[in-house]
Amino acid sequence: MFGFRRKRSKLNLLEMIPQLKSHLRLEWEEGAAEAALILPRTSWLERMSVKYLKQPSAIRVQLDALGSFVLSYCNGQHTVQQIADKVQERFGEEAEPLLPRLIKFMQIVEANGWIVWQER
Repeated sequence: MFGFRRKRSKLNLLEMIPQLKSHLRLEWEEGAAEAALILPRTSWLERMSVKYLKQPSAIRVQLDALGSFVLSYCNGQHTVQQIADKVQERFGEEAEPLLPRLIKFMQIVEANGWIVWQER
């Protein structure tokens, strides 16, 4: 269109930095390895259902120990590679095959709109 093509940069997922969206939070049970992801119900329809149908004001997504651990490091300070290293240290063989599982988990979390990506 303008006589040039914009070069697409190839992004390496392991170098990207995931960050949990600011309106979401992890809630830990005392002494438990698992956490719940708290999703506030903020759309117009959800607010009406909370007000008039006495629905809960937030959705709780119960995570397993591995998912809780990974999302606790999705704070905008750690790359996916650093998170993978920390998971390997903490869970060892229990987390294997580590990278395919971690990448699939990140895809699911991103598809649900729970994280945003930052580049280094």
